[in-house]
This record gives sequence, C-alpha cells and structure tokens, in this order.
Amino acid sequence: MSIKCLFLGYSKKETKLIKILENKGCEVKNLSRKIKIHDTKGFHLFISFGYRHIISKKIIKKLKKPLINLHMSYLPYNRGAYPNFWSFIDNTPAGVSIVEINKGIDTGPIIYQKKIKFNLKKNKNLTFENTYNKLFREMEKLFISKVDKIISNKYKKKKTKKK
Repeated sequence: MSIKCLFLGYSKKETKLIKILENKGCEVKNLSRKIKIHDTKGFHLFISFGYRHIISKKIIKKLKKPLINLHMSYLPYNRGAYPNFWSFIDNTPAGVSIVEINKGIDTGPIIYQKKIKFNLKKNKNLTFENTYNKLFREMEKLFISKVDKIISNKYKKKKTKKK
C-alpha cells in the first residue's frame, strides 16, 4: 500500500522534501491554500512546512494521524510567524523543530529539534536572508535524517516546555 501524504506549504520547486517523500514510496499532494476538511480524506500522513494558514481545531481533532509541522525555530521559543527574526530581536535560541500540531500555535509535542548558533560577533555579514536559508537547509537535513521514523510514526515525542 502506498502512503498518501498531504504536504501543506512549500511546493516541489521550493523544497526537496516532497521528492524525498516520493522516493520513499509516498504519494504526495501539495496544498498551499487554506485546508478544508474534505482535503484530508484518504491521507495517511500530514506534513506542514512553510504553510501560511492556521489549521482549524476541527480539522486537527478529526484527523486520525498526527499532523507534523516543520517549524524554523527552536521551540518553545519564537512560536508563530517570522521565528528567525524574533530569535535575533528577543535574543533567544535559533534552530529548527519538528513537532506534532495541536490546537495551540507551535505548542504540540516536540519530535525532533536542533539548535543552530549564529555568532553575530564573529560574523558581521549575517543577514536575515542568509540565516533563514541556513535554517531552511538544516530543517531539510533534519527531516531527511528522520523521514523513515516520521513516515512510520515510530518516533518519541516530548511535551513542549513553556518559555
């Protein structure tokens, strides 16, 4: 049986993760518009990466499988939009996190994460663009290294701490 994956957010042109999932035998549908309940029918795996919409509590509750979010912050820091920007403004840790989506915003259990250090004192040429690109590449690498466990739903999760 082929695993059907609904990939919310970035397209195949924007991320290599869709191709990685296809190479693992997944049948992937990409969606960037706001998800509706009927969009979820028949899927076994739900992944959100670069998705610009909040998924309704009704949809989250209805899904029988976890919805996985790839978030470019070191949670619990910098939830929501523009996490890279806020890590610099608030002087909080930067990184990437793979979490299960729950009814809160970036509050679900953490599956995998990696802290990324940007040394502003040593590298005066850092920009939001190149730090964003670094976080993007690190997120793809983390996902690729754990893709088999994510597809098979064989991962451990830990509760997201409060900041």
